[in-house]
Amino acid sequence: MSGIIYQNDTANSLVRPDFFHISGFSNLPHAKFYFIFLCLVYAVTVLGNSLVTFIIYIHHSLHTPKYMAIFSLAIADLGESTAIFPNVVQNIIFNTQQITYGACLANMFFVHFFNSVQSVMLTVLAYDRFVAICFPLRYHSIVTNTSMGIIVTVGWIFNCTYMIVGMIFIIKLSFCKSIVIDSYFCDHGPIYRLACNDNTPSRTLAKVYIVLHLFLPMFVISLSYASILLALSKIASWEGRLKALKTCFSHLILVSVFYIPILGLYIPALYIPIDPSARIINTSLSYCVPAMLNPIVYSLNTAEIKEFVKKMFRRNRHKGIVPTIVKQGRNTGICCKIF
Repeated sequence: MSGIIYQNDTANSLVRPDFFHISGFSNLPHAKFYFIFLCLVYAVTVLGNSLVTFIIYIHHSLHTPKYMAIFSLAIADLGESTAIFPNVVQNIIFNTQQITYGACLANMFFVHFFNSVQSVMLTVLAYDRFVAICFPLRYHSIVTNTSMGIIVTVGWIFNCTYMIVGMIFIIKLSFCKSIVIDSYFCDHGPIYRLACNDNTPSRTLAKVYIVLHLFLPMFVISLSYASILLALSKIASWEGRLKALKTCFSHLILVSVFYIPILGLYIPALYIPIDPSARIINTSLSYCVPAMLNPIVYSLNTAEIKEFVKKMFRRNRHKGIVPTIVKQGRNTGICCKIF
């Protein structure tokens, strides 16, 4: 009789734990060495993306449609890494696997929100390359600050709304069995699978998320580059083709680094069980490494930003040389007239 009462109570009221237990890297051999690697990745991520946002913000000539998307991508990289890294520190350094219910939901929201924005911005940058190469004469009339601002804003708002809906479904779940999350952060999939009531809405939303933020962007990006290759095939000289393709190589590297590890995780998981340690390593790399590589491979490697950095170095070098010459002239009694 008591068991029936417990089931009825569970069905009519939500069971929410005070905290979740994140298994994290507890079962991972040599976890502290892996933590040092993640610390370096996080430091480079923060430094690189902060530099990108700073340069784009202060350099008015970079206030263009393309750099609006790059700026948005850098913000998403910083947000995702900052949402993940505190959990890693807490798990490995302080050996604390517990996280409160509210903090866990907030962590889940921000990690998946910024990750989805990254996917959208990579797709937007593919669209930018498609228009620039396939319609070069109409590029500035098609890709304007206004149109890019609308695309970027809609991308942020849509993903935010989608994640809020996901949080509403999670809040309606009861956790009356286990509270151990088999991940290194509050991952959506491992959490909704812990529910002891119907988790169909969350499971459906997770599948839609994979389609919208994995398969659909990959399809759009593939279609964009297929159109680019078709347009390049009409160019007579190989030099012209390579010059146009050169602007796409760094973006293709980012796309590969971002999507291939995720595909390597989700697709096999549909058919075979994956070792928890392998899953955690794959997930951590797929979330952390792309955010680190974005500024190194793509953003800071663009011609406009490289030219701006060179000008800054020349200006600082000139400011350092002139006072030195004047000071030396005064010390030797020589009047030096510069310019």
